[in-house]
Amino acid sequence: MATAAKRSPTIAENRRAFHEYHILERFETGIALTGTEVKSLRMGRANLSDSFARIDDGEVWLHHMHVSPYTHGNRYNVDPMRPRKLLLKRMEISRLIGKTKEQGLTLIPLKLYWHGDWAKVELGLAKGKQLYDKRETIAAKSAKRDIERALKERSKG
Repeated sequence: MATAAKRSPTIAENRRAFHEYHILERFETGIALTGTEVKSLRMGRANLSDSFARIDDGEVWLHHMHVSPYTHGNRYNVDPMRPRKLLLKRMEISRLIGKTKEQGLTLIPLKLYWHGDWAKVELGLAKGKQLYDKRETIAAKSAKRDIERALKERSKG
C-alpha cells in the first residue's frame, strides 16, 4: 500500500522576497537536480536569497540558486550556481508567460522543501514593491508588535 506523501521540513526559504515583492500567486514546481545536488539538499545546503526564475524557449529555469557541492561528490559535483530546470505543466507555463510579459510581473522562488522524496520549489508570481510600500510594511509590523506587547502586559497586570 502506498502511503500519502508528507511535506517535510523546509530546506531553504527566501525571506527577503516578502520584503521586496508583493506575492500575487504561488505555484508548486518540481526541480531537475543531479544526484550530488540531491545529497547536498538532504544536508540542507542551499540558498535562495538572490535567485529568480526566467522563462526561456517555453521552459522555466531557476537562476542563481546556490547548492553547495556535496562533500563526497568529487568529480560528480556540478557548478553550484548552474541554472536548474523547473518542472511545470504546459498550461501553467503559457499562463506565466502571459503574466510576466504583459503585466511586468516576475517569478521568485519562495521556498525549497521536500514533498515525500521529491524536492519542490514554491514559486511566487510577484510584483516589485516601491520604497514607500516597504516602509509601510515595516510600520505595520511594528504597530502590530506594539499592540501585542501592550495586550500581553495588560493581561499580566
